[in-house]
Amino acid sequence: MPEFRERADVCVIGAGHAGCEAALACARMGLETVIFTVNVESIAMMPCNPHIGGSSKGHLVREIDALGGEMGKNIDKTFLQSKMLNKSKGPAVHSLRCQADKAEYSRSMRMILENQENLTIKQTEVCELLLEDIDDGSGKKRIVGVKILTGGIYECKAAILCTGTYLNARCLCGEAITYTGPNGMQSSTHLSKALEDAGIKLRRFKTGTPARMDRRSIDFSKMEEQFGDERVIPFSYETDPEDVQIRQESCYLTYTNEGTHDIIRANLDRSPIYAGVIEGTGPRYCPSIEDKVVKFSDKTRHQVFIEPEGKYTNEMYVDGMSSSLPEDVQLAMYRTVPGLENCNIVRNAYAIEYDCIDPGQLYLTLEFKHIQGLFSAGQFNGSSGYEEAAAQGLMAGINAVREIQGKEQIVLDRSEAYIGVLIDDLVTKENTEPYRMMTSRAEYRLLLRQDNADLRLRKIGYEAGLISREQYEKVCEKEKQIEEEIKRLKKTVVGASKEVQEFMISMGSSPLRTGASLAEIMCRPEFTYESLAPIDKERPVLSDAVIEQVNISVKYEGYIERQIRQVEQFKKMEKRLIPADICYEDISGIRIEARQKLAKHRPVSVGQASRISGVSPADISVLLVYIEQMRRTV
Repeated sequence: MPEFRERADVCVIGAGHAGCEAALACARMGLETVIFTVNVESIAMMPCNPHIGGSSKGHLVREIDALGGEMGKNIDKTFLQSKMLNKSKGPAVHSLRCQADKAEYSRSMRMILENQENLTIKQTEVCELLLEDIDDGSGKKRIVGVKILTGGIYECKAAILCTGTYLNARCLCGEAITYTGPNGMQSSTHLSKALEDAGIKLRRFKTGTPARMDRRSIDFSKMEEQFGDERVIPFSYETDPEDVQIRQESCYLTYTNEGTHDIIRANLDRSPIYAGVIEGTGPRYCPSIEDKVVKFSDKTRHQVFIEPEGKYTNEMYVDGMSSSLPEDVQLAMYRTVPGLENCNIVRNAYAIEYDCIDPGQLYLTLEFKHIQGLFSAGQFNGSSGYEEAAAQGLMAGINAVREIQGKEQIVLDRSEAYIGVLIDDLVTKENTEPYRMMTSRAEYRLLLRQDNADLRLRKIGYEAGLISREQYEKVCEKEKQIEEEIKRLKKTVVGASKEVQEFMISMGSSPLRTGASLAEIMCRPEFTYESLAPIDKERPVLSDAVIEQVNISVKYEGYIERQIRQVEQFKKMEKRLIPADICYEDISGIRIEARQKLAKHRPVSVGQASRISGVSPADISVLLVYIEQMRRTV
């Protein structure tokens, strides 16, 4: 029988949020790309919460967009409700969140992929990686192709694993176990063994999702209606703000109660989580309702958000009550919640277990350390969330292309982007549960705001080939306008005239004793750039985006400068590179545990080494001395 054989530059395995961004990046950078999926209906599917963004995750989406990714543009076209979270707090933690029409989001992304030049979609299961030895004495291998279930072979120069929660997946609802992927989709059952045969270490993680209810069976009058923002801010820097001023759908807030909790406690022995049936580790920051009741036993109630799944469906998502309890228990517990007394379940809640990797096997570029040309991204790397997956997919795609092109790969560090924090945490730290991005994980979050992602990352996207010259020139002009306006505010001094004094008093501020610059006045908490207009007669006409940056830069100048100095110290450690051939066993002054951890992770810099769990500051001091001695003997 003749063998089916095709060629591509890059093979992307999986078409979830990571796979979509990876494939689009590779194709848009000019390489022939094939994306494999077990079912084309699962492209960019949202099997869990149908929203994009949220606290810290909104930062990731803005950064994806700034670099040239698709997620921000797609949610701008398909959202049902939009909210800027944490507006009562400082700008560092402001985060955009959009409720998505899940069917439209998937359909729209699929259309983007189908019409992308250099990109082919293939519905099949990849069952094997084709590797060959690299003849350089390193013992490493390189990827040369993939084999699909029908026996066909796709030769390639690089491959990206974006398998999400599909590998050896099984879904659990009480005693019922189905061997499927999320949303009842076909799981991938052949690739795990091939990965282990290739020396890739796998582990088992778990996640879950709540039930979906029939809207007609819900009494919304017993719930608190949650509205979107009056003025919607788009995710993408390329979306016209007027295009997202739509009629928004409402969400609703209700609460569990002691009656709910009593039913859960009485049936814990029927929960796969507590019966020992589930092997995988679940996410700490997105626990099931069973976990909430057990671990937070002092709480008499927990928030439950009822959210629409789409314009053309009556399904409502029960956010905050994921579960793996049996169907009869689920119905009983949901019906104790105000407004859900007569609810009808369309889809039961379930837990899902799946194979994933310890991402310590990856470089910061998301390439496997022992297999050249093989990259990995998304939930397969032990993360959780659509946004975390998409961010990794984009970076893996960029770096796969650059490796093929013989160019230096792109690594965003912790001071440059939330994406840098995400990937560094995954690769460097020992994560024993699905990783979730949070603002508290970013040490330099005042610099890494969601509002300035374009100023931070547009240039990198342009140099990678994903941002057009026109888009890049726009952000350069924006940066110029911000700098010029800040200089003008600092130079423009207003005297203590009667007009100025009356204005100060009218704004609830103390009068000026002497002349002051507009920038100095702006630093008072009662003022903003906009409110100074009556005493700032010469101000230019600026866009809202420029005004926002001017406001933040002036009002938080001292804090920003302090964080910049911290970044400078951080950069010094990141620039202290560790020789690739270093033998940690030869460094007698480092503790045994630290030597083992360093040998396992093979950090590329002293900064990265310092963030490895089990490596102390004393170990880093010894390492620095050893590296200097190595340098002098060369």
